[in-house]
Amino acid sequence: QGQLVESGGGLVQVGGSLRLSCAASGIIFSVCDMGWYRQAPGNQREFVASITSGSSTNYASSVKGRFTISRDNAKNTVNLQMNNLKLEDTAVYLCNAIRRTVVGNTYDYWGQGTQVTVSS
Repeated sequence: QGQLVESGGGLVQVGGSLRLSCAASGIIFSVCDMGWYRQAPGNQREFVASITSGSSTNYASSVKGRFTISRDNAKNTVNLQMNNLKLEDTAVYLCNAIRRTVVGNTYDYWGQGTQVTVSS
């Protein structure tokens, strides 16, 4: 059974930086596409950034140039470096792993999330 555990959230001022980490276990990490999503109160979950098993990255337009996603297959972790944080970045950040099997099935794994609060 796959499990994802996020860490690194907290309170930071506008313009500050924060680094989130997601530790994966129980999955074949190296073949999974990984991503970060966020959800603010009253809002739907939105895509933030992703990194494929081949290390190709994608970012939401709202964070491009400010956030950087990376992975360390040796440590089974995916990270999100967040710089120049804005008030609108406040949300619960969730880690996601996608596994696609040889028979065409898709499995989604989600962490519990870590709170990021940006204040002025």
